[in-house]
This record gives sequence, structure tokens and C-alpha cells, in this order.
Amino acid sequence: MIDESTIRKRVALDFEKLKAKGILTPDVGRGMVAEEFRIIKRPLLLNATGQGPKRVPNGNMIMVTSAFPKEGKTFTAINLAMSLAAEMDSTVVLVDGDVAKPSVSRILGFKSKIGLIDHLLGKVDHYSECLIKTNVPKLMLFPSGRRHHHATELLASESMRLLLQELASDPDRIVVFDSPPLLVTTEARELARNMGQIVMVVEAEHTPQFAVKDALQHLENLDIVGLILNKTRSRSGSGYSYYGYGGYGGYGSYGGYGSYGGYGYGQSDNPDHKKSFWQKLFRS
Repeated sequence: MIDESTIRKRVALDFEKLKAKGILTPDVGRGMVAEEFRIIKRPLLLNATGQGPKRVPNGNMIMVTSAFPKEGKTFTAINLAMSLAAEMDSTVVLVDGDVAKPSVSRILGFKSKIGLIDHLLGKVDHYSECLIKTNVPKLMLFPSGRRHHHATELLASESMRLLLQELASDPDRIVVFDSPPLLVTTEARELARNMGQIVMVVEAEHTPQFAVKDALQHLENLDIVGLILNKTRSRSGSGYSYYGYGGYGGYGSYGGYGSYGGYGYGQSDNPDHKKSFWQKLFRS
């Protein structure tokens, strides 16, 4: 368990610049994106804190991924971490784990010379030396660190497995891991096996149907896999991005959150809601 008082690195995030990019901030209030992420995080939070319908091993470890790059996974990971950090009882660590193309630090507007890769290479004594506190009270950042020609391979290393094990050991900590895309590197699939919950971002009317199915097949032995449908159009035709959360038990039954009409919302046992979600997801 980390003694947070020993973490000396700090960064002040520029909330105004983040809001201009569509990133949630502590003072965001109850806007559309904030409401959507409140809905999205609820089942994840229940699983992370052991209050869900069943116990989820490593439920506090949440990996955010996609089939291909540029589908919105980093945007989703950051906003999910921001939303979770608003909770009273948990601290959140956001890991910039797409080590070949790290984006979290660039989007949030900070630089760090050491991070995840440095830890995996044994360049720091303890991973806490890489953590950065922020002016979001319950949010810490774990940057990707130095560039390395074997960066993605390190994600499947024994050092990575041990790090994830240690990160998961604190029940009051939720870790949001922005990972490489599933169909770009096999290391992302190995990484998923050490996570309690997977959130896969799908870009509406862009991600090919075969890619979604192929990516999900790589996750079929995992208990908690959710889908977030990104960049769908609302009924007003505004083109505003919104999210729907579709939960899996393995690769099969739908039983989480559907999306329609501009929101991702509601406990969705209604077959019409399910149909709406999948029609949007697999639209040709």
C-alpha cells in the first residue's frame, strides 16, 4: 500500500484547457458528458468496491481499450478516471499504458521523464516514484515514461504482472489503465488477463463489425467486459458524442447498459433497448 504523503511529484492540471477539449473537471457540474459518465461508472464502481452482484477478482483494475487506434479510448479513460475521482471513498490512478503511442500526458498537458517503462526496466526502486499527484484531490497519474524499442513487449513481462498485482492489492484504490488497441498488439490481450474489468470503446459508424467481433473474441474468457459506443448521433442530429455501456458475462449475454436517444442509460433488460444498442454498434 502506498503512503501518499511520500509522493513528491505534483502537477496542476489546467481545468479551463481541459474543459475546452471535452475533458471532465471537478467543477463541471451536471452537463451531458458528466451525466453519461456517472451512468457508465456505476456498474464499474460496484464491481471495483465489491458491491456488485458477484465478487470480481481485481475488480478495481479497469482496462480501457479499443480494436484500433483513434476510436476515443484515451478520451474515455481520462473522463472515466475524472468521474471516478469524484467519489468519496476511493483514490484513482490513471495509467498511461499505451506505451508505443502515449497520449494521456499530452492531453492533460504535463510532461514526466520517468514512468511505467522506467519501472518495468528496473530504473526506479519503487513504482511510487513514478506517480504524480494532481489538483484533482483523489486522482494520481502514472505516466508512460521513457521511449523504448521493446515498450509494448514489456507490458507482457513478469515485472508488469507483479506491478498489476501490487496495484490491485489496495481495495481503496481504483486503477484505470489506458491500454494499446487489442488488434494492434498481442500484449494488450495479455494485459487484459490481469485486469478485473475491461471497457472497450467502439466508434459508431466507423469501427468495422468484424473488428468488434475479433476484439471481443480475444476477451471471451474474461468475466466483465463492457462496450462504450462513442460518437453516436442523438435524436436531434447534433452529432454530440455519447456513450452506452453494454456489459458481458464472457463473450455472450448482454446484461448491462444500453444506449439510445442521446444517452447511455438504464438497466437494460428491455429487448428494444438491446436491439437499439446493437443496431448502432453493428451498423454497416
